[in-house]
Amino acid sequence: MALALLLLGLWPHDLHAQAFIASRPHPEFGIGPLFLSVSVGKDDVRPAHRPVTITVTWNLALPERRAAVHMAQDLYLLWPGEVPGAAGHEGADRQLLAQVGALGFRSKESGRLRLSGVRRSDLGTVAEPRPLGEAPFVTFDNDGAVREATGATVIRIPWVPELGSPDWLVRLQIPARDVIVRRPVTWIEDLFWGRWYVVRLAFGDLESLALYPFYFGVRDRVVPVAADFSMLLIDFADARRLRVDVTTPDSALRRQGERGDDRATIALALGPSRGLLSQLLKVDFTYAPQRLPPRPLLISAVLVVLGGTLRWLFTPAMALIARTLRARVLLGRATVRRYHGTTPSPEALARVRPDETTDEDVRRLFGPGAEERVSLPARRIRTVVYRERRVIPHRGRSLGWVATVRQWDVEDHEVEITFEGGRIRDVQTRVRRVPHSPLLRRS
Repeated sequence: MALALLLLGLWPHDLHAQAFIASRPHPEFGIGPLFLSVSVGKDDVRPAHRPVTITVTWNLALPERRAAVHMAQDLYLLWPGEVPGAAGHEGADRQLLAQVGALGFRSKESGRLRLSGVRRSDLGTVAEPRPLGEAPFVTFDNDGAVREATGATVIRIPWVPELGSPDWLVRLQIPARDVIVRRPVTWIEDLFWGRWYVVRLAFGDLESLALYPFYFGVRDRVVPVAADFSMLLIDFADARRLRVDVTTPDSALRRQGERGDDRATIALALGPSRGLLSQLLKVDFTYAPQRLPPRPLLISAVLVVLGGTLRWLFTPAMALIARTLRARVLLGRATVRRYHGTTPSPEALARVRPDETTDEDVRRLFGPGAEERVSLPARRIRTVVYRERRVIPHRGRSLGWVATVRQWDVEDHEVEITFEGGRIRDVQTRVRRVPHSPLLRRS
């Protein structure tokens, strides 16, 4: 009988789970119950690549009238991820080294893991587990033979009487790197809300390419998951500061800690399966420093102050730039003049006849004037004044429709019409030309 629990790290090294392998083809027994669990605390998210302990708890579901002693042999756990250990071959399990070398892999690290047993009646209590010995392991990689393949670990689990006993569960604790990794987010999310992390457990999914030579040789020995109580569990400490964004799948259950402790557990029940059937539990989470996150408030206050300061500096600067462009640059091939006010044209003034044209005729032709003067007290003489200002540019260098302005001239035109007894007595026109500053303001 061989046991292969296939597990990977999280995104991008997701923690993928187990395929149980027997020594003989077409095994008659199953695995059940099975618990794959990991405990996460706020100190586990930093520093990066810190090993996190994964606990695998299981036993065998035997057929009726078959004793476990008839199936006694070592089990093997194939882990698609690297378990930290001592470098070199000194003290390593020779049997595991031979198996790894026969498949063309290079061993990197080796060591021993603690194997223990717990009574089913003691689950959920503070009872100490019974030591059952040690499980040797060898971590290996393909030495570049397969591209983009992560390393893997093979663990030999010696047979103990507790395997197959209805009163016991066997427990193996495995330290793994990259179990908790940062979730890729935009820089805005990272600025406002800080870092988010991902933890993921999966069962029945062969991910690492380094494990395929092992799996292909034993795929007819895959042990089914029995119809027993099996679960994936992620246990979070400091639940008051825990913030969970997404849980996959939605059917996963979240329970607060019992007896008032500050813990939360997210669990997914495993269904029975034959062969490899992927069952996934994934949680996106973070630990907030306090109930009211300070980052959004502080950053919003800084943006408000910065916006007011920039507006105070930006508005006068943009006004100066706009006036400069308006004074120095012309668009269009024709000379653009700017007019303020209105005066009668020379053609219209030629139609005026002294002693004939009346006040009403002037109003009809030219409209009301900009200024009116009446001589007192007789009120027989009245003067209407029309004024207009013309701003005329002198073009400099030009390129197509764009030209520079060397100078602006200002012409003040004034037409003064004097009435006596309701008829025109006199018409006078005046023009005054002066150079103007290139920086013009709208009048």
